[in-house]
Amino acid sequence: MSRIIRTEANAILSKAVEYHGFVYTQGMVARDPSADITAQTKDVLAQLDEVLELHGTDNTRILQAQIWLKDIGDRGAVNQVWSAWLPVGQAPARVCVQAELADPALLVEIMVTTCK
Repeated sequence: MSRIIRTEANAILSKAVEYHGFVYTQGMVARDPSADITAQTKDVLAQLDEVLELHGTDNTRILQAQIWLKDIGDRGAVNQVWSAWLPVGQAPARVCVQAELADPALLVEIMVTTCK
């Protein structure tokens, strides 16, 4: 039986789950919800870098990304930060939608699936 690795699991979620060489992250949000959309996006991507490194992978191995925005009008600002963060030619399959997030101060939430 294959081993399932759960990172920072609690009663309702894990920060990441690794199984059969795939890593699935939780939806990451900014640690400082008072920051603007650019700063929140940079912080979320930095957190993704940290958790992916912990699992022995990185942003060159992202297969799929899901992005939720409080205001779809922020898509351009998010795309600018996102594009600078992704290695050239390594864009994953992606969705970006407007959604009501759990905390009204949060502007962006990102979840990715990677392989090792």
